[in-house]
Amino acid sequence: MNPESVMYQEEIVKYEIGLKEREFSRAARLYDEAFGNLLKLAIPSQSDRVALFETTFFEHFALSAHSGSELVGIAGFHTPDGALTGGISANRLLDRLGIIHGIWATAIFCLYERRPQTGELVMDGIAVHKDYRGRGIGSHLLNDILNYAREKGFKSVRLDVIDTNPGAQRLYERSGFIPVQVDSFPYLRWLLGYGGSTMMVYHIADVTS
Repeated sequence: MNPESVMYQEEIVKYEIGLKEREFSRAARLYDEAFGNLLKLAIPSQSDRVALFETTFFEHFALSAHSGSELVGIAGFHTPDGALTGGISANRLLDRLGIIHGIWATAIFCLYERRPQTGELVMDGIAVHKDYRGRGIGSHLLNDILNYAREKGFKSVRLDVIDTNPGAQRLYERSGFIPVQVDSFPYLRWLLGYGGSTMMVYHIADVTS
């Protein structure tokens, strides 16, 4: 996938593969803005979450959107070779949070763990700065993820959508994702903030054949 630009009302948004190390702080805040409500169960402190992301991102496993020199959107992904958030490990959590809080955070992060199968790319999530939402940046990043997976020879792209975000599921369905599995765990809603999720898959071979 080559870098490209899209014009939004005389404002150019550029898309490219990867993150620059100087953007890690901005990317960490974007990621926490999008997913902090899910991750605060593991790490209640926003500053601790942001600091963890800043030091654990792997820059090659992301697509990014820029307005001028400013990072305004990011799409992370996970392949058998690594993941954007692949630096988050039990040892890192224990070192940063201490034994008790580190063990708790590790247990919660394990609930969110999704390892890709052979020939599969797993999406780690899309985050767009609040001032740039509604401009199609998230949809563009999603399309770029699919194109990247196709160019790299992956056979499918997988993601999970929680039951409190039906709008996202509709977006993914319009993009060609198919629901393949629904997991329901209402007894954990009080803990996680949601009681189920839908696994969705985009079959690249089916779409391009």
